[in-house]
Amino acid sequence: MKRKLAAAIVIAGMMVSVAACGGSSDDSKDAGPDSWKGQTLTVWTMDGSAPAQWTKDVQAAFEKKTGAKVKFEIQKWDGIQQKITTALSEDNPPDVLEVGNTQTPAYASTGGLADLSDVKKAVGADWTASVSQSSVFDGKQYAAPWYFANRVVIYNKKIWAQAGIKTTPKTRDEFFKDLDAIGKKTDAEPIYLPGQNWYFLDGLIVGQGGDLVKKQGDKYVSNLADPKVSAAMEIYKKYASYSKAPKDKDEATPQQATVFAKGKTGAFIGMGWEAATAIQANKAIEKDLGYFTIPGATADKPEGVFLGGSNLAIAQNSKKQSLAKEFLKVALSDQYEGELAKLGGVIPNKESLESNLKGNGAAEAAAPGAAVGGTTPLIPEWAAVENTPNPIKSYMTAVLNGKSPAAAAKDVEGQINERLAQQN
Repeated sequence: MKRKLAAAIVIAGMMVSVAACGGSSDDSKDAGPDSWKGQTLTVWTMDGSAPAQWTKDVQAAFEKKTGAKVKFEIQKWDGIQQKITTALSEDNPPDVLEVGNTQTPAYASTGGLADLSDVKKAVGADWTASVSQSSVFDGKQYAAPWYFANRVVIYNKKIWAQAGIKTTPKTRDEFFKDLDAIGKKTDAEPIYLPGQNWYFLDGLIVGQGGDLVKKQGDKYVSNLADPKVSAAMEIYKKYASYSKAPKDKDEATPQQATVFAKGKTGAFIGMGWEAATAIQANKAIEKDLGYFTIPGATADKPEGVFLGGSNLAIAQNSKKQSLAKEFLKVALSDQYEGELAKLGGVIPNKESLESNLKGNGAAEAAAPGAAVGGTTPLIPEWAAVENTPNPIKSYMTAVLNGKSPAAAAKDVEGQINERLAQQN
């Protein structure tokens, strides 16, 4: 789970161009239902994404419905962007592919993905808008939302009880009040929040209604100096004031779950799978673990969160497009999307299916945030911005060290604009 979600939400580098793809996006590449029987559909899924039972059930349902076979090929996250890019340029690519949600626009911009508007009409009329947005490029549906995850508050119930806190907070101010209580009434660090937990900041920006880029003529430029982004950074700074974590490190240096596992931290903000990392480091912490949704400014709306996850797409050069679309209609049906959520503990593509998360504490805490979540800018040019060293991380450290958000933004916006201007 850890490897799966980390890879799904981080773009490792610039996408390279896919060679021009031939053919149209309709079903003319195969003869439709009359030709399905006896064919074999190739589906690429990533390591850890599809539970074995889900794969077995979807395979059986698809083969019963179409008379065709399906061959699942499991891919590793390392090097997958280049592998997919190359595959999409070939005459005989995999028919269906799992692609990271933030990577989807880059693949779509090259012409490598088929238009799935008809799939959306068939099974996606009630897809949650926030999770579906990454599968749309230039107004067309080039992928289908599959599964998602976002950050929650993972807390130590024992420490909160020691501080006299009886309920979890419903608003941001209540959360700050609880952190104050932990700091005053216990010897624990109220929250562990390193200075460069960049995806938490991105969620705060989403919550403020901000965006990291803006259109200037025919190109995108940095919007880091926008007051909404500054407001999000000030919220982050308030959270960080309760933490002793280094201001120039991210949540993986050291692993924040390992720090939390020592039992001297009230809470941290992370992915659900990080609880398992904490338990692995200290089995005794398991009984004290709790989860709650990151609270927003008011009790009726959670904090914005970064939504990481995967979409399913069909290669434009697939010669079995109508068959591939039938596969998506099966895999994304309420029955099997619900099963995926239940087995994998991931956020499904419809709010109506979130009942399948019952009993999974981390997933139940994550679900409310999904509806108000978002991503990094869904443009192909964004990939280069997050390359190491990430200038936004430098901006965050500068603000935490005393610079104003406006001054810190001015220091790095030139670098961001240079990266946005790079050719894919």
